[in-house]
Amino acid sequence: MSNFNTEKNRIVWADIPVADLDRAARFYGAVLKNQVTKQEFNGYQFCVLDHHDGNGGCLILHPDQISSSGGILVYFNVDGRIRDAVAQAETHGGMVTEAVHSMGPHGHRALVLDSEGNRIALHSNTDA
Repeated sequence: MSNFNTEKNRIVWADIPVADLDRAARFYGAVLKNQVTKQEFNGYQFCVLDHHDGNGGCLILHPDQISSSGGILVYFNVDGRIRDAVAQAETHGGMVTEAVHSMGPHGHRALVLDSEGNRIALHSNTDA
């Protein structure tokens, strides 16, 4: 993680449970327009969301931990392209549970289930 990320951001990492690494990697790569790299360590496979200049995360094989109705809600930055991100989510196996809507002075968000069934939020400062 970058020094800026460690010093300034409140959320610095997210482990996202998935049932299918390849499917989830395609989903997050398309929705976030971000590189997702499959890796292995000590015989355990996982996928890392690129985090060179900011927050990162990891897709981990834990289908028993997937939650579509509660738990922690992670907001992913799709600033300036929230409508495209929602479309990409649907194209890559996700499901919109709350369409893009205003949060007043805090921008716009949409709630989706990812390709694995996890509930996530997509956030943008603009409705574009």
